[in-house]
Amino acid sequence: MVEKITLDNGVRIVHERLEHLRSCALGLWVESGSRHEPEALCGISHFIEHMMFKGTETRTAAQLAADFDAVGGQVNAFTTKEQTCYYCRTLGEYLPRAAELLCDMYFNSKFDDEAAELERGVICEEIDMYEDTPDDLVNEELFSAIYSGYKLGRPILGTKESLAGIRGSTLKAYVEQNYTPENTIISLCGSYTDQDLQQLIEVFSKMERKAAPRIEETEYQTCFTLKQKDIEQNHLEIAFPGLPVGHERRYDMQVLNAILGGGMSSRLFQRVREQNGLCYTVYSFCTAYIRTGVCGIYVGTSRETELKAIELILQVIREILEQGITQEELERTVTQLKSSVLMSLESTSSRMSTIARNEMTYGRAITEDEVSAGFDAVTCESVLDMAKQIFDMDRMSFSAVGKIRSAEEYRKALGL
Repeated sequence: MVEKITLDNGVRIVHERLEHLRSCALGLWVESGSRHEPEALCGISHFIEHMMFKGTETRTAAQLAADFDAVGGQVNAFTTKEQTCYYCRTLGEYLPRAAELLCDMYFNSKFDDEAAELERGVICEEIDMYEDTPDDLVNEELFSAIYSGYKLGRPILGTKESLAGIRGSTLKAYVEQNYTPENTIISLCGSYTDQDLQQLIEVFSKMERKAAPRIEETEYQTCFTLKQKDIEQNHLEIAFPGLPVGHERRYDMQVLNAILGGGMSSRLFQRVREQNGLCYTVYSFCTAYIRTGVCGIYVGTSRETELKAIELILQVIREILEQGITQEELERTVTQLKSSVLMSLESTSSRMSTIARNEMTYGRAITEDEVSAGFDAVTCESVLDMAKQIFDMDRMSFSAVGKIRSAEEYRKALGL
């Protein structure tokens, strides 16, 4: 059972003890990501994530790595639009040492100017890597246009220009301002003792209470974006307004997405790839943020076949809107989704992430029974209703990267 402790300063600790396991996963989550950044500091949250591993007041970067290896620990971090997470997984008996290392990084990172300069180069290489990865690039182009003018539309990695002026002191000041008790969640799952929990309480009780940063209100905007790139395939995305994170109809949306393009039995995969051989990769996706979201379709195909692929994708959407889904599709998809979600919870790392995200989204734990009941409540009629809500052709967006055609040709194919 997931339990929650709220410290006097606002830090939340969510934890779930699993006595039958020997491993433990610990995550330090902060609700601060690229959506919180001022334009001049675009990419600073991701920069901070990198720098947390580059040495503390008492350990060098090499010592941090060696100390984690010495306890058999796996340690990593990631930054999203709306949060940053630092996490480790180790055997329960080594958790005290692993937790001390993770907290040392979190509270005592040096943000040395020399290390920051080196890491800036690493991040610039990462930016170039994404620029050379067309399926990532087409997605970045799409979201930048949909949320143009909003913080949510800026890249998580930042730009080479925005990173150029960031120094160690800038990073440290940003952490002090944005890593606050109110937006900090400690998530612990697996094999641990009461003493382990008490140590975390003592460490995080020392944080000084201050107001957490807020996110701006953001709206989906219809967009059309093309980017010329000399590559073999053209990479296309079609998008519509989606549901925000935690929406009450999220189960309908997940079932719709899975039937549309969520796997090998999905309609898009069968129609575009299996029956017509137009691509290797085609899928649909749902990206949910706080109070906004996007539902999209991706396909990578040749310039010669891309218009036919677009035609088939729109055909599949129209068929769902006109005919709905079958009971057999619904039952198969619900079973698949429930199994996927519930099997993922057999991992301490996945459970740790899930209980943290549930706390961020709902302020409480969501049980496996609730998840099962949510999927079981989905009907063919509710999925059709969701499709009619999502697939508003007047709000369709489009992004293409590759040896692109003229805008007029794409607009004609899309019926825009």
